[in-house]
Amino acid sequence: MKKVTCAVLMSVILLAFTMSGAATAYASAGAAAPPPPPDPDETYRVEAAGASFPFPLIDRWRVEIKEDYPNVNLNYQSIGSGGGVKNHLESTIVFAGTDAPMTKRELKLADPTLHIPETIGAINIVYNLPGYGPGLKLTGQAVADIYLGKITTWNHPDITRVNPGLILPDETIQVIHRSDGSGTTKVFTQWLSSASEEWDRDIGAGKSVPWPKGVGAPGNEGVAGTMLSTPYSVGYVSIAYASQLNMHSAALENGDGSNFVLPTLESTARAAGNMAQQSLPPVHEPWTDVSLLNAPGADSYPLASFTYLLVYEDVTDVVDSRSEAEGLVWMLHWMVTEGQQYSAELGFVPLPDEVVELVKQGLGRVMYDGDLVWEYTPVSDDVDVDLSDDPVVPVREALIPPWIKDLFGFYVEGSIGDVEIITALQYLIQEGIIIIIPAE
Repeated sequence: MKKVTCAVLMSVILLAFTMSGAATAYASAGAAAPPPPPDPDETYRVEAAGASFPFPLIDRWRVEIKEDYPNVNLNYQSIGSGGGVKNHLESTIVFAGTDAPMTKRELKLADPTLHIPETIGAINIVYNLPGYGPGLKLTGQAVADIYLGKITTWNHPDITRVNPGLILPDETIQVIHRSDGSGTTKVFTQWLSSASEEWDRDIGAGKSVPWPKGVGAPGNEGVAGTMLSTPYSVGYVSIAYASQLNMHSAALENGDGSNFVLPTLESTARAAGNMAQQSLPPVHEPWTDVSLLNAPGADSYPLASFTYLLVYEDVTDVVDSRSEAEGLVWMLHWMVTEGQQYSAELGFVPLPDEVVELVKQGLGRVMYDGDLVWEYTPVSDDVDVDLSDDPVVPVREALIPPWIKDLFGFYVEGSIGDVEIITALQYLIQEGIIIIIPAE
């Protein structure tokens, strides 16, 4: 679609926001007020640690919160999901980050824990192949065989077969993997297990696995840094690191083997959207079986995942006062609502409204010293829309996510292109925020 067409579509939406008589939207009755913002006369310090996968987004949140609330200090250490879960179990931090949900064994060791989905992202298979650009096609089986040490050169037949016309070098593949306990590794090895019976049988999935081959590096940062200095290497990192460092990413074979798909905001959003049909549990229940891997759809990226914040239902032991507990709930609520506007520019997919609602319900369970920190009443699904005779797209304005509004600004500035704005339009239509009225 040409940019002029996108501009017209965007104009229609903006007109629907502003034209009186064209479309009127009403907020749902009984919508709960958000948690109150931090007291400007108090100083808040939130210690957190864990997954490196979402660190670029969490660090952006830290900056944005600090700008508006100078008395709020978020200190998030990117130490890997394994370290985050360990610290959570020991109650040495206020919240933890993990890309993989806690296992049933871990949940038995922990006090009741909320799994707060914070964003959705792709894990990119990246490579440093001098003289070659992005888009090298790889099957899941081939990636598993590379990490098993069965495919050792870039011109192996299992790679050249799916890249016809591309002359690949007879160079040894330098395998890079994580050295720390990593949720990214667990999701990656779950994907390898789904693609390769041998990997599933001999290695399996986990935050740490007995790697048959390769060099380890800590964190997404470490893998990316090692790869950039190692020609002919292959590894796996968050889409945010791949994008920021201009690393070349492979197009992976999709879940049904019908297509090779690059990791983009759109293909990750498709994976999330196509898997949204699965019933997601409340955030106070286990998310162990939730997965976005190999989502259906020809254009769905097969290696996508939620990433989570772990928070105790009773935070009495990890904060010093009720005021700090209220500040924590406010911060987490901000991250999954206003904070989602910063996701897309870093390559992450903002949370769907249904997931945000689950998080709000979970935050309404948080307690301090025996009392609820914030009382939340779920909003009604009923939204009344008053339509005029004009054939303009009606909009449920009260439900427009802030990140969508910001995307329009980025588009006008030229900092994002057609794909991102089309993804936003598709999201609005899919969620029923935009209702297309056919012209008679």
